[in-house]
Amino acid sequence: MADFFQTGAIATLHRLGKPDVARLEAELIEYTQETPIALVLPCHTRELGSPALRQILRELKQVPYLKQVIVGVDGATLRDWQRARKLFGALPQRPVLLWNDGPRMQRLFARLEDADLSIGAGGKGRNVWLCWGYLIASNQARMAAMHDCDILTYSREMLARLCYPVAHPSLGFDFCKGYYARCSTQLNGRVMRLLVTPLLRALKSIVGQAPFLVYLDTYRYPLAGEFALDVDLVRRNRIPLRLGPRDRLAGRGVPQLRPARHLPVRAVRQLRPQAPGAVHA
Repeated sequence: MADFFQTGAIATLHRLGKPDVARLEAELIEYTQETPIALVLPCHTRELGSPALRQILRELKQVPYLKQVIVGVDGATLRDWQRARKLFGALPQRPVLLWNDGPRMQRLFARLEDADLSIGAGGKGRNVWLCWGYLIASNQARMAAMHDCDILTYSREMLARLCYPVAHPSLGFDFCKGYYARCSTQLNGRVMRLLVTPLLRALKSIVGQAPFLVYLDTYRYPLAGEFALDVDLVRRNRIPLRLGPRDRLAGRGVPQLRPARHLPVRAVRQLRPQAPGAVHA
């Protein structure tokens, strides 16, 4: 049975019926004439050569609309770095790789520390923060999508549906987040069910219907990390190193989307709505 539920605060795009991925990608190619699309991939050396990353690379080779791919590589030795360059170098989009543990980046970090501009300890937050910095500095894209490198059931459909609401010139969305059903043969999402949702509901019972709490509670799965957003939004939001954009974005133009089939624990995110009367989910 399809899920038609809408919270009202954030539009939800459900995956109704079988999507036409070829049509979505054809439209995205057209939209990229005005809105070039980048993809940011935070990657740890542990993920190099994993089944999930191999699946992601196979799918990305078939994606025709990406202007830029930026990969932040964490925890890599020289040997790991060479391996990462070989793996991602097979993509036709000619991705840019940031070696966050390499000598050039370490010298940059040292210069910032000397100027009392600490960028914090290493980790995924800093990795993403550095990728956003390169994205802005390169000035090649007007919007960007981001997702992890450990999604076992990754497909081109997920990326196309993630980008579509932001890239579409008439929808007016600035940020789109993905989510998935947190169940398969077992009930997953324990952190969400046992901590996040009870905490938000408890805060609302104490301080009332504060807009930001209502906003966070509206998301189906606020812990998810696949999203797309307008590059201007990256510039306007002072995103902390340890936080993601979804932790700072509230207001209009923010929907969530169900990208694809039910996925395992690590594959859940929220996305945005689509054109009125159209069913792309």
